Amino acid sequence: MKMHIGSSWVDKDERIEVHNPYDGSVVDTVPRAEASDIDHALATAVRGAEIMRGLTGYERYKILHKAADLISERAESFAETITLEGGKVKAEAMIEVERAAEIIYLSAEEAKRLGSEVIPLDGAPGVTGKFGFTIRVPCGVVAAISPFNFPLHLVCHKVGPGIAAGNAVVLKPATDTPLSGLRVVEVMLEAGCPPEALQCLTGSGAEIGDALVSDPRVRKITFTGSRDVGEHICRTAGLKKVTMELGSNSPVIIMPDADMNKVTTALASTGYAHAGQVCISTQRVYANREIYSDFLDAFTESVKGITTGDPRQEGVRMGPMIRESDAARVETWVQEAVDGGARLVAGGQRNGTLMAPTLLADVKPEMRISCDEVFGPAVGVTPVDDIDEAIAQANSTNYGLSTAIFTENLDWAMKFALEAEAGNIHLNWGTQWRADLMPYGGLKDSGMGKEGPKYAVEEMTETKMVVVHMP
Repeated sequence: MKMHIGSSWVDKDERIEVHNPYDGSVVDTVPRAEASDIDHALATAVRGAEIMRGLTGYERYKILHKAADLISERAESFAETITLEGGKVKAEAMIEVERAAEIIYLSAEEAKRLGSEVIPLDGAPGVTGKFGFTIRVPCGVVAAISPFNFPLHLVCHKVGPGIAAGNAVVLKPATDTPLSGLRVVEVMLEAGCPPEALQCLTGSGAEIGDALVSDPRVRKITFTGSRDVGEHICRTAGLKKVTMELGSNSPVIIMPDADMNKVTTALASTGYAHAGQVCISTQRVYANREIYSDFLDAFTESVKGITTGDPRQEGVRMGPMIRESDAARVETWVQEAVDGGARLVAGGQRNGTLMAPTLLADVKPEMRISCDEVFGPAVGVTPVDDIDEAIAQANSTNYGLSTAIFTENLDWAMKFALEAEAGNIHLNWGTQWRADLMPYGGLKDSGMGKEGPKYAVEEMTETKMVVVHMP
């Protein structure tokens, strides 16, 4: 595929291969962008921002609604692209496409809702004869940097609100999975988006990222990725608005009164979907000692029942990791934990990019498999004595994206909701759950700002205060 810069599709002599992570075959190639391409894209985006500013909310709504229709109509084809470039199993790929279309539909509705607010200035002491109101305006040029693990879904969470808010968007999709993002650009243009308003640069973030985020023509940055890269972007960007959706090592607490069938069903899904390569995957489990052994027995059977293999095949529930180096890292962390005294009760083996669904018991909080972000199909379980210890252990991390508890006790549930240090809190489900209309974001090192079209549009607009001084 080609990248979209200026107002056209552009090729380059130097190209990057996009590989199928399961068998290493070449799915396609994309151009490798360079510095001159960034300047061209941003210069065009500045013009595109002016064009977008002139469109009515209803005109932006029609563009986005049509784009969502096109994604829905081409769902099978989009899902195939996700599976080929990202290794996601077919069922999960189809869900991603359905959610991506919904994000664009939601963004279309938000395009019609950019309103103003009357400010009661006479509520201030001594103020009379003043009338105040706000105006929300687009930021201008938005740099959108998306990760490999949801190559369609997370692109739509950035492009949809960016266009809805009246901005121009410069998209930088993940180097490993750029094809889905390029296809989003295709349908947006087909739906009537001005070509100047949507640029897509393909290439290594290490090579072009700094030049893109530091450029003064960019007013807003929305990034999803690792904590370290997010911090680097914030340091490099300068005085810009930023939304950072970063890493996590999401904890789940299991209390003695938990419904064990619900627990094992939820954790098998939330711990191992997309081979654990989800920022809100369940990673740390704190099980009360009263039910610790029973939980491990039940959950071990669930984990062992997860079939792995070619994600294109029916019946396969977990495919490969995106790169063999990532699978090897997870394997190393698992072995380190075992060497340190943890018990391997399921999995632990690796075959190329395929890392077996892995479950570790008696994990110590200081082990890397617990305190860092594993971002792979490995879950560690630690025993705890009571709710206070469980919450303290769950909070003992620099991350704070998603956390969960299983209990039927209202007091425990509310104590957890109030004291848990995370942006997303789940009662009686695992940590990996998200409705695309909700405010989604993290605390602490897991980021800043919120996604979800309504909230992302707020992040991608700026407020002007107008005061009328009446005689």
